[in-house]
Amino acid sequence: MPPVERFVCRFAAEPPQEGLPHGAWAQTLQAEFLAACLRIETEGEELGDAGDLRFFPDRTWNGRTYVPVTAPTSTGLELYGYVSFVRGEYDPEDFEATADYTPETAAANPDWRIDLCEEVLGTWHGEGGRTADMTLVWGTPLVGGARVATAELEGLAVDQCPTA
Repeated sequence: MPPVERFVCRFAAEPPQEGLPHGAWAQTLQAEFLAACLRIETEGEELGDAGDLRFFPDRTWNGRTYVPVTAPTSTGLELYGYVSFVRGEYDPEDFEATADYTPETAAANPDWRIDLCEEVLGTWHGEGGRTADMTLVWGTPLVGGARVATAELEGLAVDQCPTA
């Protein structure tokens, strides 16, 4: 077989391993995410109160599991981020959470077809010193019938995940 033209990392993240968080697990993730929201640098912006949190399918990369989350606020903004952890022998451990906000919401943009969030988690090192940002992407399709989100790089599928 001849060498591939473009050597890229494909399907690096594990597919979702759990269903969407619920019960006590959702409460644990909520507490971690809301604590991260309190650390957001607002530069004078009034974030308001967080509404219902929406969790997205988990993804695991480089030994950490990431659970993306979004929430509308009472001032019309959107909070977004993730809670990550290491799967311990018995229970999750080493929790970390990150959060930010945006005034750009699907409600304010009726022409959007998908509402996406993304966060660079690290770097993948390829041949010849080339690198790629390993990016966690999550979102909500705003058109009916969406079942799977596919990430492509110049026509090559590099990741897929069911929509939440």
